[in-house]
This record gives sequence, C-alpha cells and structure tokens, in this order.
Amino acid sequence: MPNSSSISQFLLLALADTRQLQLLHFWLLLGIYLAALLGNGLISTAVACHHRLHTPMYFFLLNLALLDLGCISTTLPKAMANALWDTRHISYAGCAAQVFFLLFLCSAEIFLLTIMSYDRYVAICKPLHYGTLMDSRACATMAAAAWGTGLLYSLLHTVNTFSIPLCQHNAIDQFFCEVAQILKLSCSKSDFLREIVNIYFSLCLIFGCFVFIVMSYVQIIRALLRMPSEQGRHKAFSTCFPHMSVVSLFLSTLLFAYLKPHSLSSPSLDLVVSFLYSVVPPTVNPFIYGVRNQELRDALRKLWENSQL
Repeated sequence: MPNSSSISQFLLLALADTRQLQLLHFWLLLGIYLAALLGNGLISTAVACHHRLHTPMYFFLLNLALLDLGCISTTLPKAMANALWDTRHISYAGCAAQVFFLLFLCSAEIFLLTIMSYDRYVAICKPLHYGTLMDSRACATMAAAAWGTGLLYSLLHTVNTFSIPLCQHNAIDQFFCEVAQILKLSCSKSDFLREIVNIYFSLCLIFGCFVFIVMSYVQIIRALLRMPSEQGRHKAFSTCFPHMSVVSLFLSTLLFAYLKPHSLSSPSLDLVVSFLYSVVPPTVNPFIYGVRNQELRDALRKLWENSQL
C-alpha cells in the first residue's frame, strides 16, 4: 500500500458518470461561480467606492465578501475543470493548498461573523459608545485578528493533517480536498486520533463563537423590545436580519457536516452537506444583504447609473 511520501496525486469524487451529465455539472457550477463573483464583487465595489458606506458594519461586510470570494474560488474552479476535461486528478500540492485556503477562509469567516454580531450588539445596545468602541482603528484591529487567527489556525491544521502517513488508496469521496475525507486514508491510528482531537477542538471553537453570537442577539432582542418606537425596532432589526441569516446558514451546515451521527453518513449526504457550507453561503450572502439593505441597494443603483455615463 502507498504511503504519503509515495502519493503524488489524489482522485476526487466524480460528480457524474456520463459525459452529458459532466458537462451539465460544469455549466451549473459555472453559473453558480459567476453569480458568486458578481454578487460579492458588486458588494466589494459598492462599499469601497461610496463614502456613505464607510462605516464599521459595511467595512466588515466588505471583509465578508472578500472571504466568500476566496472560499468559493478554492473549490469550484478545480471541480469545473475536472468536469469539463473528464478527469478526477488533483496533485498532492494542490490538495494541500485547497485544504489550507479552505480552512483559512472558513475559520476567518467564522471569527468575522462573531465580530459582526458584536458590532450589531454595540450599535443597538450601547449606541452612545458606538463611535468609541467601534472606531476605525478598533475595526481594523478586529478584522486583522480574524484574518490572522484564521491563517495561523489553517497553517497548523494543514501541516498536522498532511504529516499523517497515508497508506490507504488515494481516492477522496468529495469534490474537493476535505480534512475529514483525507483522514480516512490514514494508516496510523495514533495520528488519526490526534487529528480527530484537533477537529473536535475546532468544533468547540466554532461552538464557542456560536454561543457568543447567540448571547449577543439575546441582548439585542431585549434592547429591541424596550424600544418605544416601532419604526426604530424595524430599522434596527433590518440591520440584524441579514447577519442572522448568514450565520444560521453557514454555521448550521458546518456543524452538521462534522457532528452528524455516523448512521447518517453516506457519500451522497456528505457531498450535499459540503456543498451547502462551502458553495451556497458565498453565493447567497450578497443577495441576503442586498435584498434587505436599502443603503446598499442605493449604492449599487448609483454604481450602475455612473457606469452608464
């Protein structure tokens, strides 16, 4: 049996058996990818170009759009290329790069979503201190901490994953390189258990972020209920609803992917769940924010009008 030193490439999961279905999957993935590029690109451009959107909430939204662009660009281009050229191969270095960037971007997004919940908490529960607590320096520091922590976590986790001897086959039951699937190729029980402990530590970290977000929104809801103005409650809630939707979609699918019972595990379910947390959020996040946010819609409208001049 080959070990990790003799493996030069991995075989990703084939999304279809027939050539017609492979091409159909290619066009479907291409449409999703272009929609994600367009949505996140428009949000990034609107926030960068319009001074009215140079506020902490939109600054973090810009960071979220950049993370989403990177996340979906890590998985879909290789899957599209494999579907188009009728191949399943990915190099060892390419697989390691996918794992590194996906862990980096997803973990940074989790930390950023936690920071965004704190931003909403301060804006609604401590409005008089908002300018002090969320000044430009504090926002830049928190965003840098999210990116930096994600980078460090990803580096350590990736090195640890690919230091495990692999002596099974080199076929991965996923359309991208996923840590859980790579661990199935391990031939060292002790190393495997060590990495499983790391995964559960990661889940505890994610759960801690989730608890912080829930506690923030408990305080936000209590503050909203005390507001005398119904219009004020509606305006404040409208700034929270997109974030709540994004958090629910991303964290629920991510936690389910790694905490679901083994009795529910199957290649088809694993494929669907991984698609839900790695592809769907980066695609729908811009539309969730765009539909509910009047300022963002106005900025995009002005951006379109200026492009016609």
